[in-house]
Amino acid sequence: MNTEDLKQLIKDGLAAQHAGSKVAAKATDDILDDATDAELKTLLQRGNDTAKQWEQRLERAITEAGGVDDQDNEIMEAHFEVSKEIRGKATTSEVRDLGIITSGQLALHYWIASFGTVASYAKAAGLTQTAQELHQCVEDAKQADEQHTALAERLLAAG
Repeated sequence: MNTEDLKQLIKDGLAAQHAGSKVAAKATDDILDDATDAELKTLLQRGNDTAKQWEQRLERAITEAGGVDDQDNEIMEAHFEVSKEIRGKATTSEVRDLGIITSGQLALHYWIASFGTVASYAKAAGLTQTAQELHQCVEDAKQADEQHTALAERLLAAG
């Protein structure tokens, strides 16, 4: 494969991730207001802190890749809209909290796939720092996913 074509694919992925991180920051603030479970609020705040680290990693990756053009991330925008619908339809705080977890895990799986794919491409293109930075993001997202699963199981058992 042409290395320049691969680097452009990486730049496109980084641009989408950068745009998605902005949507995620906006969504987290909105979602935090709807969460009632204390542990869920803690996980969401921790996720917000992690997202700030991801943003710093993305900035470094974008620099290594040579910059990117601004773009929208329609996937994350749509996900945020679905999250609003799920929360809006909840009839109890427990169901709303479980819906928040569901939406959060869907977003985490998006990030795992997106970061993982671009990390693999970056490694193949010789963008070592980018590959390492994005791989760390994948690990962060996997850990958060496990924490969300454990919380959902505890909430279900208590309900």
